[in-house]
Amino acid sequence: MKTIVHKADTRGFANHGWLKSHHTFSFSSYQNAERMNFGKLRVLNDDVVQPKMGFGTHPHQNMEIISIPLKGALSHKDSMGNKRAIEVGEVQVMSAGTGLTHSEFNDSKTDEVNFLQLWIIPEEMGVAPNYEQRKFDASKRKNELQTVVAPKDKLEGDALPISQQAYIYRADLGAGNAVNLSPKNVDNGVYVFVAEGRVQVSGNTFDKRDAIGIWDVDTVEISAVENSEVIIIEVPMN
Repeated sequence: MKTIVHKADTRGFANHGWLKSHHTFSFSSYQNAERMNFGKLRVLNDDVVQPKMGFGTHPHQNMEIISIPLKGALSHKDSMGNKRAIEVGEVQVMSAGTGLTHSEFNDSKTDEVNFLQLWIIPEEMGVAPNYEQRKFDASKRKNELQTVVAPKDKLEGDALPISQQAYIYRADLGAGNAVNLSPKNVDNGVYVFVAEGRVQVSGNTFDKRDAIGIWDVDTVEISAVENSEVIIIEVPMN
């Protein structure tokens, strides 16, 4: 088993006034040669957007982009004609493929928006752009793994499709409860991000916004020291 630990206070940070962003991996002005990626997971940004502010229209190409709101609602508009708000409990995926543009905006006059944005390197370049979002039943992740993203050729349940042999799971764990995850492929690694609470993984304790990456392993156990929310990203390591 191999592991890498990323404590919350070691992340990169940018304060743009309207946006406060923590970067787990190198992004924009935060560049760290030892924090470029975890396998095919290239970006994990923890963004807080101020009221009535947001990201103007900008392009993406050949990247799988997943957004998970943790607080508030984020309005989305893109070049494919989609115009929707992403709310807590929902997950959004965009396969940028051959190219698209989009904007993201906090329409609230009073409340911040906090969301995670993940970028996963696709297994196939130049695919047709695709956008989907879905609200997931929170009761189905209580003390169990809920698959919210899966490869487009191996979809399971309500999972949203991406162009990579990668999976994203969510779990809300009550204190004293645990979940076990066995990677789908022997070459996959598992990245555990603690959105809330405190958990134990591989004998170590992790607090809010801490993370651990694990690979060359058969099973990963995640146990809650207190009520916790975890987001788990399983990706090919090569």
